[in-house]
Amino acid sequence: MVSQPPPNHEHLDDQMIKMEVNLDDVSGEWLGYVMDLLFESGANDVFYTPIYMKKNRPGVLLQLLCSRKKLATMEEILFKETTTLGIRYYPLTVHRLERVFRKVETEWGSVTVKEGILAGQVVQRAPEFEECKQIARLHHVPLKKVYEQVWKALE
Repeated sequence: MVSQPPPNHEHLDDQMIKMEVNLDDVSGEWLGYVMDLLFESGANDVFYTPIYMKKNRPGVLLQLLCSRKKLATMEEILFKETTTLGIRYYPLTVHRLERVFRKVETEWGSVTVKEGILAGQVVQRAPEFEECKQIARLHHVPLKKVYEQVWKALE
């Protein structure tokens, strides 16, 4: 059984800031720590890309998205917790689908499913991973089986 979503709107546009720094002297453990801090402090997204820097040094491009109101917080973390001497900023618009959350019943309990809506139609669906993982562990069933039950309930 699937609960019905509330009425939806068209897409949502958010004005955000993309921040980025190049790093060539930071360990993977350090990068993970910084990522956690950025997310805990309100970053919407944080990601790394391997790059080659001056003198063919391997490095990492750390990029994050945040709201304008979080800019100073993110800047402080990047300057204090990494070795960067400068941060690049880019204003951008994030065009997102309307998101609706539904509860789907499985034999092991309910699971939240996130749906992306475009022009009144569901175009994306994703069960909440952490809920599926918790059910799989609690009931000693394969994660794949939990997902299969969720997809079946959505049909």
